[in-house]
Amino acid sequence: MTTLIETFAALSDPTRLDVIERLMAEGELPAGALVENTQMSAPAMSRHLKVLRHAGLVEQRVAGTSRLYSVRPEALKAIADWTMDHRTFWEAGMARLDAHLALEEGEGE
Repeated sequence: MTTLIETFAALSDPTRLDVIERLMAEGELPAGALVENTQMSAPAMSRHLKVLRHAGLVEQRVAGTSRLYSVRPEALKAIADWTMDHRTFWEAGMARLDAHLALEEGEGE
């Protein structure tokens, strides 16, 4: 498994994030299907898929002449775990923001 830095770097590209979203929604797909209805060439998609594979976000399966891609659930679980580990930080920040906004509203009256 790769580091979260590699994972987030791979997902920072809109095309790669779209690929992950599509694979999550539709399940395993051949590379050709990921290119359909896009303005992207097959070689360009192949480069994006290589980055996603290197980051551990997708896995590739060979079936005859097709390359099939699917999301690796354990990679998404690592993101979810990281998010949940930092939940206290986010909740405290939101609570401070709520308190500040309430104070500003009280001063404006």
